[in-house]
Amino acid sequence: MNPPVENLEYNTERSKLIIPEYGRHFQKMVDYAVSIEDEEERNRIAQAIISVMGNIQPHLRDVPDFQHKLWDQLFIMSDFKLDVKSPFPITSKEILQQRPEPLGYPQNHPKYRFYGNNIKRMIDVAVKWEKGDMRDGLEYAIANHMKKCYLNWNKDTVDDKAIFDHLYELSDGQIDLTGENLTDSGQFLKNKVSKSPRNSGKKNQRNNNNRGKKRY
Repeated sequence: MNPPVENLEYNTERSKLIIPEYGRHFQKMVDYAVSIEDEEERNRIAQAIISVMGNIQPHLRDVPDFQHKLWDQLFIMSDFKLDVKSPFPITSKEILQQRPEPLGYPQNHPKYRFYGNNIKRMIDVAVKWEKGDMRDGLEYAIANHMKKCYLNWNKDTVDDKAIFDHLYELSDGQIDLTGENLTDSGQFLKNKVSKSPRNSGKKNQRNNNNRGKKRY
């Protein structure tokens, strides 16, 4: 027998779910717990609701403070109107509604943007190291990476002297690799071409074309 039309509930007429993941029926359970006048019965129902919440989210059982999280969610769904004894400190509504402090975002505007901000950080670290083989190796690695970044910036070639000049400028004159020989530009460009999606597609196409061919 179909229910009377006047008893049907429409989503547009229902209250908004506080935590939609649990669903409408679960929200009704929480609302019922809030309405219970007997303190002992109210606490018993709250414990039962927590047990059901744990069964709904078994993937959280290994998460630290799992039970604390469930109790916080229970109080949130009750709009903090549920008066029961919690085994954990109850997080206040004011604390949950606090807006987090804005994160500081580095407002760096480097002169040579194609190198990126990390290159400057690497240079700042290198100049603090004591002079020796380890620092020499780091400085050379930085210069090589700068050359690679430069070539990725839609360039086909670059003179090593330009890289050394940029490195000298970015290090405030503390790193001078003039006279060194960096990795050949062709090697960087070769790696760039081999990793491009277009060439990967051609390689796969060649492999597909070779399938089924007899080799003698």
